[in-house]
Amino acid sequence: MFKGSLVALITPMRADGSVDEAALERFVDWQITEGTHGLVPVGTTGESPTLSHEEHRRVVEITIAVAAGRVPVIAGAGSNSTAEAIDLARHAKRAGADAALVVTPYYNKPTQEGLYLHFKAIADEADIPVVIYNIPGRSVVDMSVETMARLAKHPNIVGVKDATANLARPLQVRRACGAGFCQLSGEDHTAVAHLASGGVGCISVTGNIAPRLLSEMHLAWQRGEVADAIAIQHRLVPLHDAMFAETNPGPVKYAAHMLGFGEPDCRLPLAPISEATRGQLRAAMVEVGLLN
Repeated sequence: MFKGSLVALITPMRADGSVDEAALERFVDWQITEGTHGLVPVGTTGESPTLSHEEHRRVVEITIAVAAGRVPVIAGAGSNSTAEAIDLARHAKRAGADAALVVTPYYNKPTQEGLYLHFKAIADEADIPVVIYNIPGRSVVDMSVETMARLAKHPNIVGVKDATANLARPLQVRRACGAGFCQLSGEDHTAVAHLASGGVGCISVTGNIAPRLLSEMHLAWQRGEVADAIAIQHRLVPLHDAMFAETNPGPVKYAAHMLGFGEPDCRLPLAPISEATRGQLRAAMVEVGLLN
């Protein structure tokens, strides 16, 4: 259903902190022109925790309108409130998204049964394909393979964005959920290794600023040109390192600003990145060939 290089989009903003809709439109079109295979607005990288519901919906609508069916759009629809997640997923369907990305509920710390009931309710009520977003580093809960296998039986639950960086996990999920369950990495450093373990793509942070290289890497893998895919992954390591030198999306917002897409800073409580990280970013972008 989804494969290749998908990008966890930033939300460009103006100097006053408002969403820069014109920059977002340019950015989405540039991503597609550069070869990105799918767009994922209003996830964590899109600053969903600090967007209002109105802004959230507007970003989804703009992304879908500019994409115009050229690539699939998986709209962020996560919340630690099941009712709120259902509402956001319903909006994603009305807006024309191809799927909803739903994160495991953060802060509440639900049990595995709670996770199962949360995702089942969203899949039942919103009636849109759902991609589970498993990121224990942010949500503090880790969906077990057993729970994922239960959910994979639901016709509307189609895959997972796996940000565990546990490379045994895609092997286990494939065995439990079947080859048709869409496994997307959520961790740039291990994207190729995840492909080798049963994945079909990656929802990338680095793809915001290096979409062409990430697209070429995944296309090389799909053609069986494994050595070429690995070579691109090695080339991107300093950029991946810089992207996560501070809390995401601080570094990637600054990097996108250097490419002309929006202001450099995130909304509070994320502080502007340090001078040291700015220097690391610039050096990595020069090394990879994104800046002169």
